[in-house]
Amino acid sequence: MDRVTGRSPSTGGVHDLAPWAIAALAGASLAVFTVGWAGGTLGAGVSGHGWHTPPFALSTATRLTGEGPGAVWPGTPAAAVYGGMIALLAVIALPAALVVRLLVERAGRTKGLAGRRELAGMCPKGIEARARELRPSLEGRERLHPDETGNLLGDLDPKGPELRSSHEDVELDLMAPRAGKSTGIAVPRVLRAQGAVLLTSNKSDVYAVTRAERAKAGRVWTFDPQGIAHTERAMWWNLLGDCETIEGARRLAGHFVASVNDDAAKKDFWISAAQNTLTALFLAAARRGASVADLLGWLADPADRTPVDLLRDAGLMAMAEQLQGTVRGAVETRDGIYETARQTVSCLLDPEILAWVTPDPYLPEFRPDRHVVGTDTLYLLSKDGGGSAAGVIAGLADATMRAGVVAAERMGGRLDPPLTAVLDEAANVCRISDLPDLYSHFGSRGINVVTLLQSYRQGARVWGEVGMDALWSAATVKLLGAGLDDADFVQKISTLVGQHDVKTPSLSRSKEGTSRSYSYRQESILPPDRIRALPKGTALLLATGVRPALIRLRPWYKEPGADTISAQAKAESEAITARAAARAVGGVRLEKRSRWERDAAPA
Repeated sequence: MDRVTGRSPSTGGVHDLAPWAIAALAGASLAVFTVGWAGGTLGAGVSGHGWHTPPFALSTATRLTGEGPGAVWPGTPAAAVYGGMIALLAVIALPAALVVRLLVERAGRTKGLAGRRELAGMCPKGIEARARELRPSLEGRERLHPDETGNLLGDLDPKGPELRSSHEDVELDLMAPRAGKSTGIAVPRVLRAQGAVLLTSNKSDVYAVTRAERAKAGRVWTFDPQGIAHTERAMWWNLLGDCETIEGARRLAGHFVASVNDDAAKKDFWISAAQNTLTALFLAAARRGASVADLLGWLADPADRTPVDLLRDAGLMAMAEQLQGTVRGAVETRDGIYETARQTVSCLLDPEILAWVTPDPYLPEFRPDRHVVGTDTLYLLSKDGGGSAAGVIAGLADATMRAGVVAAERMGGRLDPPLTAVLDEAANVCRISDLPDLYSHFGSRGINVVTLLQSYRQGARVWGEVGMDALWSAATVKLLGAGLDDADFVQKISTLVGQHDVKTPSLSRSKEGTSRSYSYRQESILPPDRIRALPKGTALLLATGVRPALIRLRPWYKEPGADTISAQAKAESEAITARAAARAVGGVRLEKRSRWERDAAPA
């Protein structure tokens, strides 16, 4: 505001800019004349008409514009003169264009975020050096494929380079639905994996895109008890295989309990008692070779003393006494505990689900210990909500990753090549209750885990606030994508990103003249509204020890070879549709047959 007139500083702005405009016009004219003068001389000399330099004066410019190049460089063809001018202009323009491009890129980059220098350890050279330290199998090789060096995250915004996480990083990604989790993270991570792969999902999209390519790397195991991809059962897994120890039985029981408990941090009496009872039953069945069907029978009849006797025969007296105490307790309490336990494993009452965890002599058994040291792929597909096989899915995923830990210890501490575990929809179909505690341990063993959630609050609902905070802290790489609508969480992220100084000019006028002053204020580098409005396909990268950065995800369909993969995905999707239609027709036929048998039965 003008101190004298009270008018806006913009008043009289034309007069303030006039001297600058005159100076700019004079500078541009001088630059054009210099290029013409030097370029014309260059053209004349190169064409063999002598290196006669005309005077660097206004008169030369007048003659050149009025009479043409022949008056300044006599005897020299005009084409040679103009050619020299164009050549000199090109020599000057190319570096200038590069400088302008760099300035534009720097201006377009959000100030205060990490750049190429801060992220050098995640750039190609830095990540390759780290990979050679972590993977002994790469020793002695001069050239490495980029996928051997680390896990692709995306390109630094706006112009790169590509950034990768190392093989000891564990990742947590928060993005809203349809923000690029599958196309930009899950699918590329599965396609680029160098070792064994584990994927959990409640949809068939990632399976359809990646199955054909992963079949080229090794065997594809599809655990699909609820018909997400409508695949025929071609495997079975021993549900009780790791339950011969109390720890293994308790972990499996915990997976089934977590599948029905909305908050793992809040376990009431019935949930805790049901987990203890399931632990005892799993242990009894595993120690004496009983089947899962036998275990369901014990749950249906609390008075059955078989599991107590089996525990005693196995020498587990304390566990047997505890189970017997539950059975002999007050009827109301006993029935409540057993009913809660029955609800947690209710998915096993479905014969189609039970078949996948029952030994079958005609089908191969999936062995987690063998899977983690190869290049096979395991797809774990399940519906979410009531009746889902989430407990079974979590149990198999946990068994596979723990088998990876054991294999890593045998290899000297780290899997090589690493195991890639993509826990998509982890909060719905893969509720491993102690995942936050295991996260950092997985990274040190060469198990590259990436957990995909729709929001921070979704994770807090499963693992509790304390558990989700632990998972957040343990993840060495975090990607926050589009559509994060939790105001409190987004505000915390804005605070983590930090603030930067903003220079603000002010103009004042007085009788003595015009003066300009500057003041500084702090603003958020990324305000909450901007974090919430991140475009689809971009993400905020939070890596340990580095300032936050913006990256652009690289969807699989924009990568080389996408046409072939797209054709394979289309064929797989059509096959899934055909299998679904055949299953629906089969179900209708079976229902009609059942009705006919019922109607034909004698009264």
